[in-house]
Amino acid sequence: MRGWRSWAPWVPLVVATTVLARMVVSAVLAKCGHPAAALDDAYIHFQYARAIVEGHPFRYQAGEPISTGATSFLWPALLAPFYALGLQAASLMWAAWLVAFAAHGMLAREVYLLAAPLAGRAAAVGAGAMTLVFGGLVWGAASGMEVVPFAFVSALGVRLASEWAEGLERARTKRRLATLFAVAVAAPMLRPEGALTALAMGAVVAVAPRGPGLRGRTPALAFVLAAALPNLMLLALTGSPTTSTAQVKLLVGNPYYDLGAAFAANARLLVMSVLDGGPWTAEFLPKGGAPVLSMGLVALVVRGAQTKLWVRAALVLAAALTMFVPCAYVTFLWNRLRYVWPFIPGWFVGVACLARVIAAYVPRVSPRVTEGLAGAMTAAVVVALGSKLDWVIEDVAQSASGIDRQQVALGKWVAETLPAGARVGLNDTGAIAYFGGRKTFDVVGLTTPTEGRYWVAGAGSRLEHYERVHATSPASLPSHFVVYPEWMACPPVLGRLLHAAVVRDATILGGQVMQAHEARWDTLGSGEAPWSAPGATVIDAIDVADLESEAAHAYALLGARDGEQVAEEGASTAGAAVVDGGRTQRTRDRFVARLEGASRGIARVGASTDDVTLLVKVAGREAGRLAVPAGGWTEVGFDVPAEMAAGGTSVVEVTAEPGTARFISYHYWFVAR
Repeated sequence: MRGWRSWAPWVPLVVATTVLARMVVSAVLAKCGHPAAALDDAYIHFQYARAIVEGHPFRYQAGEPISTGATSFLWPALLAPFYALGLQAASLMWAAWLVAFAAHGMLAREVYLLAAPLAGRAAAVGAGAMTLVFGGLVWGAASGMEVVPFAFVSALGVRLASEWAEGLERARTKRRLATLFAVAVAAPMLRPEGALTALAMGAVVAVAPRGPGLRGRTPALAFVLAAALPNLMLLALTGSPTTSTAQVKLLVGNPYYDLGAAFAANARLLVMSVLDGGPWTAEFLPKGGAPVLSMGLVALVVRGAQTKLWVRAALVLAAALTMFVPCAYVTFLWNRLRYVWPFIPGWFVGVACLARVIAAYVPRVSPRVTEGLAGAMTAAVVVALGSKLDWVIEDVAQSASGIDRQQVALGKWVAETLPAGARVGLNDTGAIAYFGGRKTFDVVGLTTPTEGRYWVAGAGSRLEHYERVHATSPASLPSHFVVYPEWMACPPVLGRLLHAAVVRDATILGGQVMQAHEARWDTLGSGEAPWSAPGATVIDAIDVADLESEAAHAYALLGARDGEQVAEEGASTAGAAVVDGGRTQRTRDRFVARLEGASRGIARVGASTDDVTLLVKVAGREAGRLAVPAGGWTEVGFDVPAEMAAGGTSVVEVTAEPGTARFISYHYWFVAR
């Protein structure tokens, strides 16, 4: 009886969560006719869940290299038992919905428990209700991803750590410590950002130890290990401490972005547009809400001081500010901002604190009235957020339908049409792999770990990479591609068009048209020799956009930006087919060439719109001025006297004139004269 009484107050939350889940699921079923994920990435997790059941847990398909495209270790593991019990194909979505919406309700409860000591019960109820009706979390729960389970585990960790700090030393039992540690392990296993939750929990255990002295603080070290556990597993499995997803999406290591400037730009976008109900979040947040959310964090600090619950306020504040961690991605705007929303609960606690602070300034009212006013203010925010739900639910259903009609449909087409031995190149690697039942080649590099750096570099680098792979292990390349052509941006390798899925009414997709092609490799290598000097003896060659060739010749990027690459297909002056990768929008090239005596330099270059003159210097001395006509590519030559090759290596600089001119750089050769 006592147990029932303790849980009875939560019955309305269970009912509300169930009703909300039913509304969302019913909308998807009405639109699709069966369970369906609103994000293609959900099917990546489903594929890894199947891999666990099949006995190759870290391989996207049996026999393939270990990969880490799911980002989350724990989410596929949670889904795997349901797959083993028979919830397979689209039916696995039922398990994802069950776990995610259960986590959604429990997250609302955790937000209430976090907020109540800081803001009072009435405002805390409002904070929990905000969490429940907030469209970003509803979308995340419906998507099939780990968004809401991760948010729940993070909030649980913050609450448990707060209570540990606020409790008496005798209440800090081994059992409670074990619970804290289990949550600290789960958080980073669900999402890498959970490492911050684990570290924060460890800091609390160190500051508020179970016993006196260093021995009492020693358990805090275990939390550091928990935070690092996924990275240690990755290092052991792959030789890298980060997931392939992080390697593709992080600003760190991306050659085209200044980390500080790009992070600052993302942070400004987050505060001034995303949290303000701007174009990216109009369906989730009221317009002009950023000041309220920001003042809420200030009020959180104020209430921490007033209630003397410093640790609780600090932990909630840290959890809220973790929202800025995804600003270290090239962009955090993917997938309806699923990287951002797990941290919104901390901001909702702040809004509850803001309501309590404002209510306290109403003169000559009782504490009960103050709490009631705070509750009324948070109720207004709940109504504002809840008013967006119809839009959110429709978007979830429409997105699930779009994924179903494009990626899922193409996956089923692959299963029905392509031979069993086919290897399919993909730039959306979820549903097509999950339903297609064929080996895959992820051109983005999430589930094919060798490809990430070439995807980041650009289309020209991908073409050059495929050329190298084709020369050494052609069987590892795809036999077919199912891609968005504009994403792939590599037409020379797309052969005969076999099929297309056209969906024009779903904004979650990467494009309206996804096409299936035979792979075409017959022209690879056709650009390796200069067409203007057939049969010449090549002393050295610099293949621009080929990352290995560039590294070997110290090729300088000199301000190259993302998107400034091309995979070109054309013809030589003799009419032979030629493909070559290059870099566009160049004002200057600089590299080191290995020269031996007098030679002839040849540059394959192009100019998009205006004629360009290229000034060539070798070892600091002018070697020629090359006229490059606008439109297409050409090969132009210059002589390199023996004295410019002294020492065996020389720095070569190629500069466009006038200073505003731009050229396209494909290839440089130095041939014997």
